Amino acid sequence: MPITEMLSRNARMYPDEIALIEREPAICRRRAITWLGFENSANKFANALLASGVGRGDKVVLLMMNCLEWLPVYFGILKTGALAVPLNFRFTAEEIRNCIDVAEAKVLVYGPEFQERIDEISERIRRVEKLIFVGENCPGQAESYDELMGQFPAEAPVAAFSDCDMAAIYFTSGTTGNPKPILLTHDNLVSACITENRHHLQEHQDNFVCIPPLYHTGAKMHWFGSLIVGSKAVILRGVNPRWILETVSEERATIVWLLVPWAQDILDAIESGEVDLQNYNLEQWRLMHIGAQPVPPSLIRRWKKYFPEQMYDTNYGLSESTGPGCVHLGMENIHKVGAIGLPGFNWEAMIVDDSGTPVPQGKVGELIVRGPGVMKGYYENPEATAQILKNGWLYTGDMAQRDEDGFIYLVDRKKDVVISGGENIFPVEIEDFLQAHDDIKDVAVIGMPDNRLGEIPVAILEVKPGRELSQAMVIEFCMKLPRYKRPRMVFFDKIPRNPTGKIEKSKLREKYCGKREVLNIEG
Repeated sequence: MPITEMLSRNARMYPDEIALIEREPAICRRRAITWLGFENSANKFANALLASGVGRGDKVVLLMMNCLEWLPVYFGILKTGALAVPLNFRFTAEEIRNCIDVAEAKVLVYGPEFQERIDEISERIRRVEKLIFVGENCPGQAESYDELMGQFPAEAPVAAFSDCDMAAIYFTSGTTGNPKPILLTHDNLVSACITENRHHLQEHQDNFVCIPPLYHTGAKMHWFGSLIVGSKAVILRGVNPRWILETVSEERATIVWLLVPWAQDILDAIESGEVDLQNYNLEQWRLMHIGAQPVPPSLIRRWKKYFPEQMYDTNYGLSESTGPGCVHLGMENIHKVGAIGLPGFNWEAMIVDDSGTPVPQGKVGELIVRGPGVMKGYYENPEATAQILKNGWLYTGDMAQRDEDGFIYLVDRKKDVVISGGENIFPVEIEDFLQAHDDIKDVAVIGMPDNRLGEIPVAILEVKPGRELSQAMVIEFCMKLPRYKRPRMVFFDKIPRNPTGKIEKSKLREKYCGKREVLNIEG
């Protein structure tokens, strides 16, 4: 069954119930759409694309900020048999052009926030036959989405495709190199619906708050758990502790997926007195879950102080695995906070050495996974595909280990391991240690080249607002670490993260690897 059938079923079963709500607190705007309205909008857009010659196997790029139109546009593309190609809203003009070229896109759908970038590359994307603008004051080179929606019928489009057909191309975040195009099928997308719902037990009465960008597999595939049961979702535009809490309170939300920085911001706002939990109705908020990056156990301990009755889960996945769920902690396993968990529903996982042989319990190796969400491959790139897909297994590039109960713990990205004097140092272990410091808001550890040791670990720290922290204080705190794991240099700066919360360590290496003043942190 193609994933578009789930939308059509919801429109039949719950036509007048609210499907999506958009909240934009900065301008006090709230919009909503029913399941029937959602289906009708997707059908109209599909019919507009079909009338323009878009069909099975074509690619349509979607470049928009989160908004009420985003998902109807996405499903409209899928309903034609074409492939949706969502792009990162932080991509530069040149990155956008490159992705359009790589995907061989026929149509570009974009919002007003990207007009300047599109103008910059418009003469160099000649393969694109049509530009569609979603917003007010449509520019001359594009067609207006609103006008198209008024011109085409809401009847289901006539387009032949199956659940085995290609559905989407997602580009990697680019944190470890140039973005790569990931090819996903309708089967992949449907499997994400099933896995997510099985993990978090969404029911029709649930209400999911979606904050991360919809172009990424993480946010959308978590929402897929709501799609499969026809439950409501809120698209929140803007990240602010007060806005998040107001949304949960006023919309009676039951599930919120946060990134680590946002959870930290909420806790900091509570502890500073910026927000008072007594001013919000939060008793229905049953689940907070986090993904996209390692979660410091100290953060969850802090969270449970203020939300002791709330369930918690963490999710692990990659765009290559159709987003989160190939490994997950499980709401019943909060006693294992710090682990990413066990293989997800319908998934297998192993930890292997460089030869692909499973390593013993407790030993570090590369995490590999196998299941229904594994991508078809990198689009038009068989060489890169062969490097990551081997005998049906997806090689994640993440280093991990299992404990005696089978729970998997991420150690670090394979490319981020610091080798200092022959010792493997996993930055995430040092980051977790430093996150426990009361004055530290965020932290990243990278390896810096060193003539004698090969590399040395270096910490970049972001201090909580209103707190003071010196290098000497950090040095003293780090004395609790084994000597070889102690950061040899400390810098104070903001930690760059991409929209899905992952630390952009390449930017930190570029900025700091020329700084050579080694601190006396040996002890």
